[in-house]
Amino acid sequence: MAELRTEEEQVQVLKNWWDENGKSLLLGVAVALAAVFGWKGWQQQQAVESENASVLYQNLLDATVSALGPQGDQAQYKIAESLAEQLKNDYDSSAYAKFAATIMARVAVDNDQLDKALTELNWVLENQPTVSMYVLTSLRKARILVAKGELDQALAIVKELPVSGYEVSIAELKGDIHLAKGEKAKARGEYQAAISAAETNSRPVLQMKLDDLAAEES
Repeated sequence: MAELRTEEEQVQVLKNWWDENGKSLLLGVAVALAAVFGWKGWQQQQAVESENASVLYQNLLDATVSALGPQGDQAQYKIAESLAEQLKNDYDSSAYAKFAATIMARVAVDNDQLDKALTELNWVLENQPTVSMYVLTSLRKARILVAKGELDQALAIVKELPVSGYEVSIAELKGDIHLAKGEKAKARGEYQAAISAAETNSRPVLQMKLDDLAAEES
């Protein structure tokens, strides 16, 4: 009988524990399951969105190839524009959208639509690009501003860029801007800095710029 009472007491203890903690336990399990299934659902959604963006981007590349060149197809150009806008509107956080804007900026430059190119590049800069994309996009923007004759603004952009890893490109562009401003001594200094940063990598165009400056000053 003592053993039976002990078993009955154990059962009663379990019942009491369940009454006190059962609901919270079930709630905890439900929350955990919801988190797991929610995470899997989010991953699946991300995969689908990435695939959709990838398809749109590939179609954009195909349309852009047909739109470029002297025999450019205007209908394909319009398709490329539409696809780029769709990527920017529906997948703005993706790399595909930023690459699309960069491509359309290049197409705009080829068509001598510099303001439109700046609009595309500004979109990239405003939508959380990686550090690498931020620097490269800023350099492209600065070159367009040089082409527009807005030299001080271009120089201000380049001076604010993080230099690490981009010493050569930044110094060379600074040299180009100073040269366009007629500041030959500063241009020469930047070209020399760029060549020094290049170390063992040959930069024939950069060396040519420096040689041309030396010839003008001799």
